Amino acid sequence: MGDFDMPRFAQQLIAFLLMLASALLPLPATAAAPAGKVLLVISSHGAQSGQERPGFEMDELSQAYAVFADNGFDVEIASPQGGEPVADEYDPRKPYNARALSDPDFLASFRQTRRLMDVKSEAYRAIFVIGGKGAMFDLPINTDLKQLIAATYEAGGVIGAVCHGPMAFANLRLSDGSALVAGRNLTGFSNEEEALFGKRWVPHFPVFLEDALRGAGGQFSKGAIMLDHVVTDGRLVTGQNPYSTARTAEAVVAAVGLPAAPRQPYPDERSVAAIHSLLEGAGTQVAEAIASDPAGYDIPLIAVWGYYRTLQAGTDRAMLVQGLAVMELAEPHFADPEFKRTMGEVRQRLASSK
Repeated sequence: MGDFDMPRFAQQLIAFLLMLASALLPLPATAAAPAGKVLLVISSHGAQSGQERPGFEMDELSQAYAVFADNGFDVEIASPQGGEPVADEYDPRKPYNARALSDPDFLASFRQTRRLMDVKSEAYRAIFVIGGKGAMFDLPINTDLKQLIAATYEAGGVIGAVCHGPMAFANLRLSDGSALVAGRNLTGFSNEEEALFGKRWVPHFPVFLEDALRGAGGQFSKGAIMLDHVVTDGRLVTGQNPYSTARTAEAVVAAVGLPAAPRQPYPDERSVAAIHSLLEGAGTQVAEAIASDPAGYDIPLIAVWGYYRTLQAGTDRAMLVQGLAVMELAEPHFADPEFKRTMGEVRQRLASSK
């Protein structure tokens, strides 16, 4: 202060005001108090990247991990056998996978997942079950997982799952003997999606996921194939397919009672949202949005979705028109001769069905 000596009471007053101001300011993200513990559960069933036995979906694990970590949770990963489970084949270049594979905390948890039998008595604010076809085999019969889910739910925790993950709930009963899903609104990988995308392993399933949840008394709902669909029923949160993962995890955050941190949607999320908007009649606006920023979308995903919609259509002309319209969204940005030929065949089908 140079030659000016501030009175001691003034120094004390300023120090007090600075302390008060700092207390009223939001803490930086790195200093935020932990939101509690979340457990991500993955299948141990996989072998040879899903070629010998189906495993879990890395896309779902990495997206869910990112959402919970970014919202201040202490994230743990567990599996029936512990150690490093085998994921089905995936693309490590996708942004969420690339992030996870470069995150030391994620890698430490993933390469040494905790055994479910070792965590069954621990307290979690939420449990989130990751999908992948392996979840159809080992998770529904794991008694440690059943006990942990029931105990967490009855203690006021939130239970979530995505894609094939809700199969863990199908034959799960609470301490009073009631089924967890009885009378509850929920979703998961639909029968239509199994018919189109699950042909290799479906013959080995004990039951279809949708049928199992309906049979347990669940009020099952579903959106169009491979589009984002999330259902929240109190402290039970479910998502239909891999493209529902991030929003399902955010819905779990909301069910815990916290506001989800803002984030930028991934290109595949933007693509699924674009398809959904087109189906609702906003085709022109969607085409313009994609044309202005094609790199912000997963163009092959849009093309493939349209193709599968035409396969699903059968003799349903309206669905066939939808599939072609989605393919036309991708066409200006997807120079693939086989894709062009397929579009020509779809147009011929439509012409012959008039």
